Amino acid sequence: MEVLILFFNLVIGHCVGDYVLQPGPMSAAKSRRNNLKEQYGESFPHWYYWLTAHALTHAGIVILLTGNYVFAILETISHWVIDYAKCEKWINIHVDQIGHMIFKVIYCVIFYYSLPP
Repeated sequence: MEVLILFFNLVIGHCVGDYVLQPGPMSAAKSRRNNLKEQYGESFPHWYYWLTAHALTHAGIVILLTGNYVFAILETISHWVIDYAKCEKWINIHVDQIGHMIFKVIYCVIFYYSLPP
């Protein structure tokens, strides 16, 4: 039961990170295809800053929920790569979200098998 609670919390955390804590400029600016410097000025950060900040936001949520920094590093890398693929239009939003959920399942499986018998 503990692992299901963890999974549910990770899904909630993912929704918070992807929708509540991702403002419009971040959502658009994390893609290298969108040039927002005309709209926001030359000092507006490059796309890779936005994408990295978004991935690290998700890593922070994973740390808060699991206390596991290995999971957080995996979350940073996987979230960055999956969102990059979506921004490049190699995958759609459905594949993007399934990819993120696969990593949540991986964390839960590792957590489950690390529980004492």
